[in-house]
Amino acid sequence: MRLPRYSEALLNQCILPIVIASNTPDTSAGKLNRLLTGKFGSVCASVLITALGGVALVKLSTSVFQLYGWTLFLGLPFLSGFTSVFIYSCREERTWRSSLGVATLSVLLLGALALCFALDGAICLLMAAPLAFACAYFGAAVGYLWARCFRPRGNLAPPLLGMLLILPLLMGFEAKLNLRPPVFKVVSSVDIHASPEKVWRYVIAFPPIPEPHELLFRVGIAYPKNAQIAGTGVGAIRYCNFSTGPFVEPIQVWQPPSLLKFGVTHNPAPMREWSPYPNLQPPHLHNFMVSQAGQFRIIRLNATTTRLEGTTWYYHRLWPTFYWRHFSDAIIHRIHLRVLNHIKELAEGP
Repeated sequence: MRLPRYSEALLNQCILPIVIASNTPDTSAGKLNRLLTGKFGSVCASVLITALGGVALVKLSTSVFQLYGWTLFLGLPFLSGFTSVFIYSCREERTWRSSLGVATLSVLLLGALALCFALDGAICLLMAAPLAFACAYFGAAVGYLWARCFRPRGNLAPPLLGMLLILPLLMGFEAKLNLRPPVFKVVSSVDIHASPEKVWRYVIAFPPIPEPHELLFRVGIAYPKNAQIAGTGVGAIRYCNFSTGPFVEPIQVWQPPSLLKFGVTHNPAPMREWSPYPNLQPPHLHNFMVSQAGQFRIIRLNATTTRLEGTTWYYHRLWPTFYWRHFSDAIIHRIHLRVLNHIKELAEGP
């Protein structure tokens, strides 16, 4: 039976192109499939996509939101591990060991790009590394299981959607919360074979301390150099000069020779970052680790011995605070000991 002329025209215009199109191979899909199926190509694709997306998110968090928070230090490494492993194993079965290697490479490349693009320095990146790798490996485990469940579909949308949409939204939400950081207290002390009156003389001001030999200070952490005071009594201004600038400390309690307490109205940068770029100034160097107050307490132990106790009250806006406090407490304790031991040498000297 012959079709009417208009029916043949309809067949030629509508049905045949669909049949031809269905028989034409999708070259772009084929290339993507070959890339993600091959081991080397899937490693390169997963690591590069994850690291480049991560750098954009670091820039968004630190420069736009001025935020060094939970989303940056926990969410981003978790998503890096999840995304890299999911892309790596979404089309073909991979071993757990090789998946961990991909997650490790993605975090390392993200850190290297952050250093190259002047987003942060090496000191802070090294401090963040243990937390970042722990979260990345947890994300890698979730990505590995997710890929095993959804491998027949091989849909790349979930991890990419998480990187491009969910994490920025969480960053914005965290910035809106404006979490108030807790105030921490660090106390250090030394025993000095001198009278409280002699110790007091060097507490209110002391001459330059020799350059440090400790590795902590030589790698860039700010260290005290000397102290000067303008005036006496409550209202006098004490200047504790660090390698990065002075702490300005108005005196609040003046009780010679037992107690000197002061506030802090100016904080210098807590460190000089290691970076290929001179004088790198990431946002966390300014108003993220803040000393609020300090004091020196002088306690007579016996006729020949005095205990000098130094205290600092401070806060930092790096989250989670319980993780970063281990570093900040240790740094402040070493700063205390540098000052206290210098005063001890001066007071016990001639």
